[in-house]
Amino acid sequence: MDFSSDILTVEEAAMYLKIPISSIYKLAQEGKIPAQKVGRHWRFHRNTLDHWIAGGSQFDFKPDEKSNKGLDFS
Repeated sequence: MDFSSDILTVEEAAMYLKIPISSIYKLAQEGKIPAQKVGRHWRFHRNTLDHWIAGGSQFDFKPDEKSNKGLDFS
């Protein structure tokens, strides 16, 4: 799997973090992992995941689905 892209899919994020895909979905839906929903698909910023994993469980993120605001990927 090529992790050279800054934006990861659910499958790529699961492989990158070495956790099951089902755990990625659960963490994203509960707002416990930094993620952005694009349409029906979750996306993850690799550098943000690195920061999140280094900080442990201190990160609590709930995307605002109504306004489609979430992580700033710029």
